[in-house]
Amino acid sequence: MTKFSDLLEPGAEVKVLAEGLTWTEGPVWLADRQACIFSDIHTNSIRAWSEPEQALSVFAGNVDFTNGRTLDLNGDIIECSHGRRGIQRRNASTGEVTMLVDHFAGVSLNSPNDVVVASDGAIWFTDPSYGIDLPGEGHPGEREYGDRWVFRFDEKTMQIWPVVTDIIAPNGLAFSPDDSVLYVCDSSNSGGEEGPGRHVRAYDIIDGRLAKWGRMLFEIDNEVPDGIKVDAEGHIWSSAGDGVRVFEPDGTEIGRITTPMRVANLAWGGDDGHTLYMCATDKFLSIRTTTTDATWARRG
Repeated sequence: MTKFSDLLEPGAEVKVLAEGLTWTEGPVWLADRQACIFSDIHTNSIRAWSEPEQALSVFAGNVDFTNGRTLDLNGDIIECSHGRRGIQRRNASTGEVTMLVDHFAGVSLNSPNDVVVASDGAIWFTDPSYGIDLPGEGHPGEREYGDRWVFRFDEKTMQIWPVVTDIIAPNGLAFSPDDSVLYVCDSSNSGGEEGPGRHVRAYDIIDGRLAKWGRMLFEIDNEVPDGIKVDAEGHIWSSAGDGVRVFEPDGTEIGRITTPMRVANLAWGGDDGHTLYMCATDKFLSIRTTTTDATWARRG
């Protein structure tokens, strides 16, 4: 079993980079800007933390309640839009936004929440209903396909297909380093939901297209798992009500990063990819680690 202290730099401590925000979500590192961008949901904006300047700025405003985001194989931003009920691509230089997918079987999606891109370029995303159910997170609406699923979208063929249908409120998701396992959070125990979910499930991936044989991997006993990330060695880093929990691939907990407020999502960045950024309610935090995201090498 990995020793948790070996995953953090000696003497590493949580730093408060910015505060006075509303509900922070969806961080991703932009190497060309040397900045981590993230959503501030209730102000309907995207913020940017510049490492060289050690300062926070507005990256974009009136963004229709974006939430989770990632980078595609070309380094472009792929993000979830609660307000537009879809998955879109955002050009980091021009700000141009292109909708990629917002319907399934002829009806609208709910409000995509988190997204990952597989090594074959396919876009996998969760579609709970926070953006159409909760004030201040999108626009009121109906669950037009009547449920909340995880989808796989192939931009080459424009095919969208549900791949996980047995989670009440799918939220954060991440792949194992070799894309053979998909991890998905059930956050149905959070406010306003109808379920007991506060756990992460694991699904074996078949032929890069299907998620099968789901199994409960671990539970979070403080709030719910929201966003999750997987490091280069396969450890799962999960958000929690009291910070970040770290698990072995078999679900064994090996350590915790404690914060004074709930963490919603996290992402690695910095020059070497070893800075872990944390979106923590009304604050933006960081801590130095000795590892990095499983997709870091793929991003260059």
